[in-house]
Amino acid sequence: MNSVALLELLSAIKEGKITPEQGMHRLTHWPGEDIEFANIDHQRALRTGLPEVIYAAGKTDAQVVEIFSRMARQGGNVLATRATPTAAEAVCARVPGAVYNPLARTIALRQQQTPSAIGPLAILCAGTSDLPVAEEAVVTAELLGHSVVKIVDVGVAGLHRLLAQREKLATARAIIVCAGMEGALPTVVAGLVRAPVIAVPTSVGYGASFGGIAALLGMLNSCAPNVAVVNIDNGFGAACFAHAILSNPTS
Repeated sequence: MNSVALLELLSAIKEGKITPEQGMHRLTHWPGEDIEFANIDHQRALRTGLPEVIYAAGKTDAQVVEIFSRMARQGGNVLATRATPTAAEAVCARVPGAVYNPLARTIALRQQQTPSAIGPLAILCAGTSDLPVAEEAVVTAELLGHSVVKIVDVGVAGLHRLLAQREKLATARAIIVCAGMEGALPTVVAGLVRAPVIAVPTSVGYGASFGGIAALLGMLNSCAPNVAVVNIDNGFGAACFAHAILSNPTS
């Protein structure tokens, strides 16, 4: 439950649309709900501005379905990342409105229109092979209420493709850049803009890329001072960090 949902519930009780007892029933599992294999944090959005999200990797399909459906009952938006096709099929069969994005490997349920955060947020990827990570960031950011500008296949091997997007980059309040191989793209982008750049190394590349470690080290050693780096393939984390920047009233 986020602040919007809680205010709506309190207003409904105040206006007599629902009884206090009905409101209490809605809050039965608040702030947390222990379901033996998980303890769902329904209060996280109120504390941190970011709702709890299901990391589906390593969970059984039945576990993902149960957690997702219980979170959906609270009336807020729900997101599961790194979901398998079978888990997605099971969730979508149980929860009406749930949508699977096979490229991003996400399952999303939008039950509330999140207030639009200050934006836009630009999300770039160096090559088509980086798209799954970038798409995970897109799904996450949009569910958090951001207007996203997606720019794809603008890696440094064809620098003219990036320069052709300078107008879009100039209007972005924050920029997420996903790149593998040598991981040079975030530094190049950061040299063109005033916005904070969140670099996401991807596990794309030949043997010497070491599964994204080469890109990670390159980004950590960026000579651009407005670059911050998240973990390898962590499009979700990049979107959450961008949200924390853009939703801060003092930013």
